[in-house]
Amino acid sequence: MDNQVKMKQPPALYMLALTASWERFSYYGMRAFLILYMVSGTTSRLGGMGWDDSKAGIIYGIFTGLCYLFPLLGGWLADRYLGERRSILIGAILIMLGHFTCAIDDNIIPFVAGLTLLIFGNGFFKPTVVTMVGDLYQQGDKRRDSAFTIYYMLFNAGVFLAPILCGYFSSSYGYRYGFITAGTGMAIGILAYVLTAPKYLGETGKIPKHQQNKSVQKENTPLTKEERDRISVIVVLLFIVTFFWAGYEQAGSSINLYTERYINRVVAGWTIPAEWFQSVNPLFVVLLSPLFSWLWMALSRKGKNPSTPVKMGIGMLFLGGGFLFMLAAVAQRGGDTADTTVKAGLIWLIATYLFHTVGELCLSPIGLSMVTKLAPLKLASLFMGVWFCSNFLANVISGFLVGYVQRLGAGTIFGAIAVFMVVLAVFVFFISRWLLVRMHGRD
Repeated sequence: MDNQVKMKQPPALYMLALTASWERFSYYGMRAFLILYMVSGTTSRLGGMGWDDSKAGIIYGIFTGLCYLFPLLGGWLADRYLGERRSILIGAILIMLGHFTCAIDDNIIPFVAGLTLLIFGNGFFKPTVVTMVGDLYQQGDKRRDSAFTIYYMLFNAGVFLAPILCGYFSSSYGYRYGFITAGTGMAIGILAYVLTAPKYLGETGKIPKHQQNKSVQKENTPLTKEERDRISVIVVLLFIVTFFWAGYEQAGSSINLYTERYINRVVAGWTIPAEWFQSVNPLFVVLLSPLFSWLWMALSRKGKNPSTPVKMGIGMLFLGGGFLFMLAAVAQRGGDTADTTVKAGLIWLIATYLFHTVGELCLSPIGLSMVTKLAPLKLASLFMGVWFCSNFLANVISGFLVGYVQRLGAGTIFGAIAVFMVVLAVFVFFISRWLLVRMHGRD
């Protein structure tokens, strides 16, 4: 009976997942139509910026990339001055204001101002909410990987609904209503957080990590060799997973544009909005996460749970495999023809998202869990921000790839990504034992 109690997750996990789900609702709801908004003509009834694919892709990549770079600053401020609880609230408010600012007008000034607020908001919100999930568990707690998978599943419920609702309003009434819907979602999240945090979190996250740690060691105490080794593992895997995310983030850019133009989206005489397909991945996350959560716990009980690097390598294999289905879609159309009347079957797109989701579940929640295990306590939120730097670089790369898809053809780019990910996975398997040694038992 005691063992069953120990395997239960704390209620605070579900409260933090609910908060994150509203933030992810606002972000992914906006991301579902962002590049479509930028390439939409200024005379369109829906509004838009009227940019070409290359320019829109670069702006998209820089924006989404900076959303993952600024957590480095936000994490440092949270660790040193603000505390995680206050940082989450500041970030959520900035995110809400960012969406509403973008909705003001189809003009570059409110658009850039809104994106800037979103970037800063993500910087405060993103690293701290994840770090607080890690704070719920002691080092060595076998529930940790399972907990992050559950957290990942629950906040993806918000991600699933976001493209459907925001996509509906943006495609039916205009893109500004998509931004308004995203901002409203964040407003609901703020209200839920303010009402539930005192009950479920208690004192957790109120005092900055830096101040908590002063009672244990002085600020200038140097890192131990074990801590430096663990940091080196974070850095190595950060570099490697950057390429995973560069491929994965094609979902919101080049794959999104490909879906809009070249995938047959007609079902029973009705054309499914392209934005809605951004919900396929989070739907698979919600459906498959319980399976993965159970799998990691079951393997752990048997002493056969794969190490973090091995799980990540498996994820890369699945991402590469997913792009093979996009190659099949290109082949069905007879190659990279620009004729938008020649469409590929919907099944190839769905299969791509399925494989990418399996890869994501093997890598993303496991990576978040790993950082909370390996980062020094006094630098916990900072290193969560460092970890998100991989997404920063990946999104910038992803944005630039949109222009190359336009110039070289989707088949060339999708094929290159597939081959590269398989090679990278083999490399990760090769160095996994070396990485495991440098973790010093924290896996």
